[in-house]
Amino acid sequence: MSSPITILNTDKLAREALTRIDSRSQVMIDTVIAWSKVNSGSRNLEGLSHMENLVLEAFAPLSPEVELIELDDGEAVNEAGQVVTIKNGRTIRLFKRPQANRKVLMTGHTDTVFAKDHSFQEPVWLDDNILNGPGVADMKGGILVMLNALQAFEETPLAEHVGWEILLSPDEETGSLASAKILAERAKAADIGLTYEPALADGTLAGARKGSGNYTVVVRGKAAHAGREFYNGRNAVVALSSIITALASLSGERPEMTVNPAVIKGGVAPNVVPDMAWCRFNVRLKEPKDAQYFERKVSEIVAAWDGVDGYNVQLHGGINRPPKALSDANILLMEAIKSCGAELGVSVDYVPTGGCCEGNNLAAAGLPNVDTLGVRGGMIHSADEFVCVDSFAERAKLSALILMAFASGELDHVLKAKG
Repeated sequence: MSSPITILNTDKLAREALTRIDSRSQVMIDTVIAWSKVNSGSRNLEGLSHMENLVLEAFAPLSPEVELIELDDGEAVNEAGQVVTIKNGRTIRLFKRPQANRKVLMTGHTDTVFAKDHSFQEPVWLDDNILNGPGVADMKGGILVMLNALQAFEETPLAEHVGWEILLSPDEETGSLASAKILAERAKAADIGLTYEPALADGTLAGARKGSGNYTVVVRGKAAHAGREFYNGRNAVVALSSIITALASLSGERPEMTVNPAVIKGGVAPNVVPDMAWCRFNVRLKEPKDAQYFERKVSEIVAAWDGVDGYNVQLHGGINRPPKALSDANILLMEAIKSCGAELGVSVDYVPTGGCCEGNNLAAAGLPNVDTLGVRGGMIHSADEFVCVDSFAERAKLSALILMAFASGELDHVLKAKG
C-alpha cells in the first residue's frame, strides 16, 4: 500500500498555489480552443511551426532555457511502393535548473493525426463540459495541463529543488521515429518521467502498454496481358495475398500478440496481371522478448517469396515502440501518484492497454514514468475527439502536487528503487 502524501499538510504556499490553478481554468479552455483551430498534423510542417511559436509564447513566463532540435529526415513507402524521404518538424526542448539533484522529464507532442485536408478542423461544444475538437485531448490539452502545473509549482520555494525538462515532439502520432533517440537520451538524465497523453474520460490512467511496430511489405512481380499472356505474368496481388494470410496467422502465436494487415494496394486494371502490390501492417507485442520472435517469423515469410519464381519482396519498417513493462520503480511511482490523487480527492486507477506512446520509449530507456497525466477525454484519433473541460484544473493540480511531493523528498523511494 502506498504512503500518504503529506506536503499539503505542512506547506501553506503549496496549498495556495494549487488553489490558484482554479482561477486559470477559463484561460486554459480559451487557449485549447485557439490551439485546436491550428492544424498541426504530423506532416503539416507549417502548422507545426505555428504551434511551436504558440507553445514558446505560452511557456515564456516560466523563463525556461529553450532548444529547438532539428529532427533527421525519415523514410516512407509511397503509393507507388517506392521509398521516399519525408521531412519532420522540430522537437521543442524547454528546461530549468538542470543541475538540481532531482530531475523530472515531462513529455508530450505538438502533432495530431489530422492532416491539413482532413474535414475535422474546428472545435465545437457538445455540452457545458464537453468540447469536441482536433487535439483538444490528444494532446494540446495535455500541454496546457503541463504548463499550468509548472506555473503553480514555480510559485513555491519547492521549485528550487527540482530540475525540470520538457520535450514536445512533432512526430509522436507517426511513431516518434525521428524523436525516439532524443527521448532515450534525455530519459537517461532524469529520475522520473511524466507524459501528458489523455486519461480516459473517467480519469483512469494507463499502466503497462503493449509495444508496436509498423511495416510495409512491397511485392513486385511481372505485368502481362490477362488474356493473351496470362502465364507469362507474375501476379503481385496473389503473392501478397498469401503473404498477408501468413502474417495474419501470427496473431496469437505469442500471448496477446496481434498482427493487423490494414492497408493494401495493387494492380491497375482487371485485364492486366499486376506487377506491384503492397500492404501496411501493424504488430502489437506484450513482452519485450516477443519482438525477436516476431521479426524472425516475418523474415521467414518474406524469404519464402523473395527471389522465388520471378517475385521480389521487400520489407520496410520495424518495431518503433518496445512494450512498456512495469519495473518496481515504475509501480512505486504509480502508487505515489495515486496517493497524490487521493490527497486531492481524485481517484487514480490504472489499466493495461494495447495502445502505446512516448511512455514506452522512456521505460525502454530505464525511466519510471506515468504517461496519461493529461486531460480526461476520449474518442481520440477520430472526429469525435473530446475533452472534459473540468479536468483542466483537476489534472493541473494533480501534476503540480506530484512535482511538489517530488521536490520535498516524498518520492525518494522511487529513486532508490530505480537505482
